[in-house]
Amino acid sequence: MIHQFYPQVPHEYRYELNKDMQLAAAHFIPAAAAGKCANVHGHTYVINVTIAGDKLDQTGFLVDFKTIKEIVHDRFDHSLLNEDNAFAEKENGDPETFPTTEVVARTIWETIQRELDERMNQPRCLQVLVRETPTSYVVYRAREGDFTQ
Repeated sequence: MIHQFYPQVPHEYRYELNKDMQLAAAHFIPAAAAGKCANVHGHTYVINVTIAGDKLDQTGFLVDFKTIKEIVHDRFDHSLLNEDNAFAEKENGDPETFPTTEVVARTIWETIQRELDERMNQPRCLQVLVRETPTSYVVYRAREGDFTQ
């Protein structure tokens, strides 16, 4: 993987970690206006996750890098994203559930943050970047009200 730098998130936390990973997945956008993207097709997504916090856990980690990868890979790698509950086509065709890069980034954030909410050291996922192609990516940044703690 090429070493890349991503947009930075300003914050006051002592620790910040970033995890890069790749996953392969297929999807389609269930909307006629999506053009060719309405057809099933796949991507090798490149994902960067930014997590920050002030306290380390009992092993000296903010969060183990392996844990972050497992949270995302176990759910999304080598899948048809449309079949995941987060993206399953609803009767009303809600575009907030279509597996666009924007919604994929938000869903990854939600998946990671749910896990982080269970941790005593209270880390926060500040940013998820999803690169769909070498020239196109989306950044999802949570707002303060998005955190349960």
